[in-house]
Amino acid sequence: MLISPDTALLEAHSISKSFGENAVLRDVDFTLKKGELVCLLGVSGAGKTTLFNILSGLMLPDSGQVLLNGVDITGHPGKISYMLQKDLLLPYRTVIDNVALPLMIHGVPKARAREKAASYFQRFGLQGTEKKYPKQLSGGMRQRAALLRTYLASDGVALLDEPFSALDTITKSAMHAWYLDIMREIDLTTLFITHDMDEAIKLSDRICILSGRPGNIICEIPITVPRPRPQDFLLTQEFLDYKRKIAENLTV
Repeated sequence: MLISPDTALLEAHSISKSFGENAVLRDVDFTLKKGELVCLLGVSGAGKTTLFNILSGLMLPDSGQVLLNGVDITGHPGKISYMLQKDLLLPYRTVIDNVALPLMIHGVPKARAREKAASYFQRFGLQGTEKKYPKQLSGGMRQRAALLRTYLASDGVALLDEPFSALDTITKSAMHAWYLDIMREIDLTTLFITHDMDEAIKLSDRICILSGRPGNIICEIPITVPRPRPQDFLLTQEFLDYKRKIAENLTV
């Protein structure tokens, strides 16, 4: 079945979660449409990572549902790929075996898993690294390998938890441009966490602000400037207006 660009690909309905008497999330609702890049922005402790754990199926909510293409996937891991802040590449595995690992976990024979993973190496700018080990790669290349592994874990939707925060400014800017290109090329939909307002405005189609304790999405800010945005966009009054609106809605 073909999915309309306006159809919700991922949905969260009334997600609530507490740990003991500590309520972390309450009645969180949002949708993610096919092809979108949506940022989840909020102060530390607002429940962003808890929400990602629930969306990825690693944690059950106390109440609420997670739907993927209209199918309830609440509490079922492996349906949506999830990349943490650190690349978590296994140092004793070659790059090709790190990238192919999700396929092997899902029962794909090693040779076939390597073959499928290798077919993406040129697109991801990783050609020539197949037999290297993670310690032999730069920070940016490690992130590319981790992002490819994330994509192969569940192609279509990726949850990224501060994927570019460990990179230096120049490498981060290059990775931003690269990621937008690869999203278009492989038809990827992305929900990502960041604490960086500039990054959120530069990359996102929409910014969802998760705030309060317990956390709830209190504001959604659409960024209407087409992607990819020009480098000098960060110097415009429009950019500053977006930043001011975010700051006004971020609460501890």
